[in-house]
Amino acid sequence: MKGKVILLSGLVVILITSFFAAKSSTVQEKQDKGKQKEGYEIQLSEEEWKKRLTPEQYYILREKGTELAGSGKYNKFYEEGTYYSAASLQPVFSSETKYNSYSGWPSFWKPVNDSAIKLVKDTTLGMVRWEVVDSKSGSHLGHVFNDGPAPTGLRYCINSDALIFVPKGEEPPVFKKDMK
Repeated sequence: MKGKVILLSGLVVILITSFFAAKSSTVQEKQDKGKQKEGYEIQLSEEEWKKRLTPEQYYILREKGTELAGSGKYNKFYEEGTYYSAASLQPVFSSETKYNSYSGWPSFWKPVNDSAIKLVKDTTLGMVRWEVVDSKSGSHLGHVFNDGPAPTGLRYCINSDALIFVPKGEEPPVFKKDMK
């Protein structure tokens, strides 16, 4: 009996290990596939992205990471101006639609215009959400939820490290020539 229990325990360990290995490779395949965003105007290699972005920006924008709630520099920031994607430098949100959602992340009730972002179905973490990506590079900005204020009822919950803020009346950001 003892031998059968050990054999059965070993089989269970092998099955569990195989399951997690398969799950891990599936996640890795999806991440690798998602890194080269087909159909986007800005197409860079991962090395080029790493040169262009800070490690924190790379984690969020290219690896679909999330900063800790309440840790972002734009969470409780309310100056007038425009928020640009740190990946593509295109305007994505305006201070005019920013509000305090008490979620711990900068929140907006609409993008600067409909073509600034794209929504991508996200089924990770066992739920269905809508990922917000910038429309030029497909880089991850955050997620959108249906619990925002009027008039849209939407809450675009965006990572601070995915954004660059430019105060009203100042010039938009540009990449250095050697980083094209």
